[in-house]
Amino acid sequence: MTPERFAAILDAYGATPARWPEAEREGARAWAATAEGQRMLGEAARLDAMLDGDAVALPGAALLHRIAATAPLPRRRRPRLWWPGFGLAATAACGALAGALIQPLAAPPPHGDGEALSYAWGNDDTIEESGI
Repeated sequence: MTPERFAAILDAYGATPARWPEAEREGARAWAATAEGQRMLGEAARLDAMLDGDAVALPGAALLHRIAATAPLPRRRRPRLWWPGFGLAATAACGALAGALIQPLAAPPPHGDGEALSYAWGNDDTIEESGI
């Protein structure tokens, strides 16, 4: 244990040996038994006593009220008007997609000679031939 390392241990952990690192505790105790170690240990103990005796007072009610009075008020949010528009656009897109997908299913299957189908689906030649 060097004097520098002992001073570093006292600075970091204080004068109480139970707080010192366990791996270096025996070497630090041996160094603390020397005259120089006793002087360093005494300085660390005085510093520990000063730090342990220091207390921070809680803020008073007047300070708390003053802080609360100067705090900014929460901003009121404007309603998000684009959400309904987004929903309407999504619904329209789904309807267009459904219409595009159902179109091939809605056409009647081809069968027969096609005359009835052409009449039903508006073939102009068939309409003229029937005299309508």
